[in-house]
Amino acid sequence: MKSSEMLGMSDDQLRLTLADTEKHLFQLRFQSATDRLETPGEMAKAKKDIARIKTEQRRREIVGIEATLADKLPTLLAELHAKTEAPGKRRVKRSIARLEAVRAGVIATVQAPPAKGK
Repeated sequence: MKSSEMLGMSDDQLRLTLADTEKHLFQLRFQSATDRLETPGEMAKAKKDIARIKTEQRRREIVGIEATLADKLPTLLAELHAKTEAPGKRRVKRSIARLEAVRAGVIATVQAPPAKGK
């Protein structure tokens, strides 16, 4: 399945397609354990389809969150500014900085610490 085909699907159709593809992958794994597969590349194709579907679902989820956040952002910032004098203000100030970055269009990502060498 191509990514362009998934763009035209609804959320419910994506969910059903994901369930069908996962079921098909399970059957392929079972068949692989008991017999030989007719087409060995079918498992890799199913895995890639699952990844594409999950990626599209996550993209839609992020778009929905951004739309909701844009509506609620001024209210959230006002509430947080009111809490800057209360205990836990460091955490509140970090939250304010993150939301200000989102409002400015710069999404701060949390980076994993670098791996330590041997």
